Amino acid sequence: MTKTARARYTLEFKQEAVRLVESGQSIAAAARTLGVVEQTLFNWVKAQRQGTLTGVDSKAVSAEQMEISRLRAELARVKMERDILGKSHGVLRESAAVKYAFVQRHRRVWPISVQCRVLRISLTGYHEHFVRKANGAQRRHLSDDALLVHIKAIHTETRGGYGWPRIWKELLARGIRVGKDRVQKLMQRHGIRAKGKRRFKVTTDSRHDLPISPNLLNREFTVSEPDRVWVGDITYIATDEGWLFLAVVIDLFSRQVVGWSLRDDMTRELVIDALRMAWFKRHPGKQAGLIFHSDRGSQYASHDFRAVLKEYGITSSMSRKGNCWDNACSETLFGSLKVERLHGQRFQTKREAKDETVAWMLWYNRTRLHSTLAYVSPMQFEQDWIANQPRQANS
Repeated sequence: MTKTARARYTLEFKQEAVRLVESGQSIAAAARTLGVVEQTLFNWVKAQRQGTLTGVDSKAVSAEQMEISRLRAELARVKMERDILGKSHGVLRESAAVKYAFVQRHRRVWPISVQCRVLRISLTGYHEHFVRKANGAQRRHLSDDALLVHIKAIHTETRGGYGWPRIWKELLARGIRVGKDRVQKLMQRHGIRAKGKRRFKVTTDSRHDLPISPNLLNREFTVSEPDRVWVGDITYIATDEGWLFLAVVIDLFSRQVVGWSLRDDMTRELVIDALRMAWFKRHPGKQAGLIFHSDRGSQYASHDFRAVLKEYGITSSMSRKGNCWDNACSETLFGSLKVERLHGQRFQTKREAKDETVAWMLWYNRTRLHSTLAYVSPMQFEQDWIANQPRQANS
C-alpha cells in the first residue's frame, strides 16, 4: 500500500495563514481558502501563540545544543553593545531624532532593539519614526508563498468571480504593493482563474402591439451625474420549485443596482415594483429629466408601466428590435450574477435563490470592483463623486 506524502509548508506560508485567522477569519473559513486541514491550521495558530511555529526547513535541536547557542548569543550581545558604544560616542549627547537616524543607518549591522537599549532611547519612539515605511517595504516584497495566501483568500471571498486584473487591484487596495504580471503568472502557475463566461437565454418578448419608445440612449453608456439615466432588464433563475424572475434598475452613472424585484411570474408588476423601489430609494425628483432605458419587452411597453413613468416624470427609451448591445450594461450585470454566484448551484426553494441573489447584489453595490469605474465599487464611485462636488464648485 502506497503511503500518502504529507504536505510541507514554509514558515512564511504558515505565518500568513495564521495572520488570516488573527485578522478575523474563522479557522474553518481560512482552511477552506488555503486548502489545508482545519486541525493543521489550528495547530499552526497554537504554535504561533506559543512561539514554536516552524517551517519546512526547521530542524530539532537537543538541550545541550540549545544551551551552547544561548551562551554564544550572550557573548555576541556583549560584543555588539561594546561595538555600538564605540561607534556612537558622538551620538550619545545628541537629540532622540539623531539617535533614531543612527539606529536606522546601522539596522543591518546590529539589531534595532540592542541599539535602542545601548543608546537609551525608546524602541516605541523609533518605530513611530520608521515602522510605517518598514512595513510598507515588507508588504511590497512578499514572497510567492505569502502572496499566494492573499490571492487565495480574495479568490475564495469572491467565490471565483475575480480574474487576475481584479485580484491585482484588490491586493493594491489592501495595501499589498505587487506587480500585475507577478499576480497573473502566480495565478496561472497554481491554476487560479475566474469562472468562465457563459451564454444565457434571452427572455425578451417583443412580439406585441404595444407602443414602442425611441432609442434615446443610443449606446451612450457614459453619464456625467447620478439619476440621469436608469436602465432596466429582466432575467430568470432556475429552482426546484420553478422559475424565479428578477427585474433590476441600474443607475448608468455608477452602475449601481438601485432597484430590484423578485417574483414568481414575469408580469408588468415585476418591473413596476423594481422601478418604485428605485424611485423611493433615490428620490431624483420629477424635474430631474430622468431617462429610463429598457428593451422592447411587453412588461416595459405595458400601459401600467408607462403610467408609472409618467407619474414620476421619467422619459421612456427602448432598444432597437433584437439588439442586445443597446442594453449591454444590464446584460453584463446578469452575466456576472449568474457566472459568479448562481451557476453550478441547485436551489431547492425559491427562497434560497432569492437570498443568494440579493446577497450578491448587495455585495456588487458595496464591494465588487468594477472595471468601468476604474476598479472601485459602484457605491464607492458615487461617494467619491459626491465628495468632489464642493471642491469642484470652489475651484
